[in-house]
Amino acid sequence: MSYYPVFLDLAGRPTVVVGGTALAEEKVRGLLVAEARVTVIAPELTEGLAELAGLGELRHLARGYQAGDLAGAVVVIVAAGEPAVRDAIHREATAKNILMNTVDDLPRCNWIAPSIVRRGDLAIAISTAGKAPALAVRLRQRLEREVGAEHGRFLEIAAAVRAPLAARHPDFARRRELWYRLVDSDVLELLRQGEDEAARRRFTEILGVPPVPPGDGR
Repeated sequence: MSYYPVFLDLAGRPTVVVGGTALAEEKVRGLLVAEARVTVIAPELTEGLAELAGLGELRHLARGYQAGDLAGAVVVIVAAGEPAVRDAIHREATAKNILMNTVDDLPRCNWIAPSIVRRGDLAIAISTAGKAPALAVRLRQRLEREVGAEHGRFLEIAAAVRAPLAARHPDFARRRELWYRLVDSDVLELLRQGEDEAARRRFTEILGVPPVPPGDGR
């Protein structure tokens, strides 16, 4: 099977995680980064999940899965449960057209979770189509060494310059040329060295407009 890679906007949208294990906690934290509304169904939780529940970061149903638990969800992740339980969840998810991932159980998935490198708003997803997750992990670890925090800071500044750049250069081809010139410059190295002000000046020099924070009004 060939998979179509996609990034989902889950902000404010209901998601369900079945299981209270360390693996479930890892999945929950990823969903929370995406600002999803998370419900965890599990009789017991890890210390970390219990802390998140206590802070109101997630909703906890302290029991096993029951039919109807997926109502309204857009994504479900199953990180625990016997085969019969996973089958029941899969049937409900399929009937309701819900995106379902069952950890290490490819036949009960209609999407697979990639290995992800995050640097601020930069997200690099790596998938082996479920055939060798360990390879995806090793590739992620390599990228984590090579892609630093400067890439996230670059995107923060880029967000502040997109609107004024579009106003100055309505032609997309011209904007694309300027963006490539910027990315190929020393701006990322300046950010890596902590020279953020020098990097901002480079944005202005190359793009011809200064970064304007959202809501500034200029």
